[in-house]
Amino acid sequence: MEKFEAYKKIDDVKSRIEKLSDDIWACPETAFEEFESTKLQIECLKELGFEVTEDLGGIKTAYSGRWGSGHPVIGLLGEFDALSSLSQKAGCATHDPVVEGGNGHGCGHNLLGSGCIAAAYGIKEYLKATGKSGTVIYYGCPGEEGGSGKAFMAKYGVFDECDIALHWHPGDSFYVYNGSYNANIQLYYRFKGIAAHAASAQFGRSALDAVELMNCGVQFLREHMDQGYRIHYAITDTGGFSPNVVQPKAEVLYLIRADNSKHAAELKARVDNIALGAAMMTDTELEMDFIKACSNLIPVPTMNRMLQKNAEETPLPEYTAEDHEFAKKIIASYEASGNYLESYLKLIDPKDAEKFEDKMNDELHAFVLPMSLSEQKSGGSSDVGDVSQVCPTGFLYALTVAANTPGHSWQEVAQGKAPTAHKGMIWAAKVLCGTAIDFINDPDAVAAAQAELKKRMGGEKYVCPIPDGAKPRGISKH
Repeated sequence: MEKFEAYKKIDDVKSRIEKLSDDIWACPETAFEEFESTKLQIECLKELGFEVTEDLGGIKTAYSGRWGSGHPVIGLLGEFDALSSLSQKAGCATHDPVVEGGNGHGCGHNLLGSGCIAAAYGIKEYLKATGKSGTVIYYGCPGEEGGSGKAFMAKYGVFDECDIALHWHPGDSFYVYNGSYNANIQLYYRFKGIAAHAASAQFGRSALDAVELMNCGVQFLREHMDQGYRIHYAITDTGGFSPNVVQPKAEVLYLIRADNSKHAAELKARVDNIALGAAMMTDTELEMDFIKACSNLIPVPTMNRMLQKNAEETPLPEYTAEDHEFAKKIIASYEASGNYLESYLKLIDPKDAEKFEDKMNDELHAFVLPMSLSEQKSGGSSDVGDVSQVCPTGFLYALTVAANTPGHSWQEVAQGKAPTAHKGMIWAAKVLCGTAIDFINDPDAVAAAQAELKKRMGGEKYVCPIPDGAKPRGISKH
């Protein structure tokens, strides 16, 4: 079987994969609550001939679909969790929630997991037809949004058997991500005081004062940390709404980012000291409640060059007038805060950049961008980082939304079932499939990617940033 014949196998199940994606879009579930989405994906995996294992790492919504035997063992990393408060009707270019305050797929994970299943199916059919050695495993990875599901799975050794892993993400362009993401740590700082009448406040101990003092202290810390680091927070409990009551409880949720797990832990220790100081100043008690952590992404150019080759060889989708018109309506619904394409062109060869300058204002970036010459630095984070430290991991983006669509927005949810989204998902599946086939046929390339990862890790082995005893949970769960 040739590579293009494996792509035809993906086309054969295209309708089934699109239905799976749409069904997951219709039941948006947040971190570690993805029970219906899990059921839908497992049913599809079984239909397509995969051997399914559930409760991976003891996580109820983590699972895998496996086919084949021997090496290389190729992992496909799928996601399927949604975001809270982003409910939105599909195909609608004005804000119109399906359920007021409900969940929505504002990061395209309904497409992400489904596309990886399609890729896994194409690889399976290739191995089956050729009889070549190789194992393909689709990993259903829950809780990427605020839960670091892959980090928990990595802690339990779920990915240890993988020789390489492949991943994609919905976006507004077709390109290979040749860069890193920050490590992060997320935890609650919970203060306990003493309630009292505000007119007799000398008898009270204000937990809300502690939260405010902590936040003020962290504001001063920002001047004295690396400019690439980030500290975000949300006050999740103010202790009540009566100003004449001294608040006996209050909590704040912090998300701390740095370029690697060691530096994130060091920055967290400084934030911990500020919290302890706030508790001392207010004579309140402090509880630190760890939620999750994830590691920085390690790029492996050997992997990414193979992805780039396949991205350039795989025919792009064709777009209709209706696709372009819907994209224009979506763009009209928001004020673009920047042009990603303009930023990306600064990272590639200037001669290549010239070819795309006249496309800067296109509503659909329907072209494959060259791989960046320098490694990109993102202020964001992804639990794919933990997998990337276990085995070489390639990362692809595919066009599923209109140009410059804001991430985590109702506009992204509105486009989640559109033809453009389906087309990008199937294209990504083929690129991942083709890349896996190249590695199956070139064991030396697998070895080279592994050697490159080992070098970039400085010979050190992966250490999960999640402490013993921590359990997977969404941030809404205390």
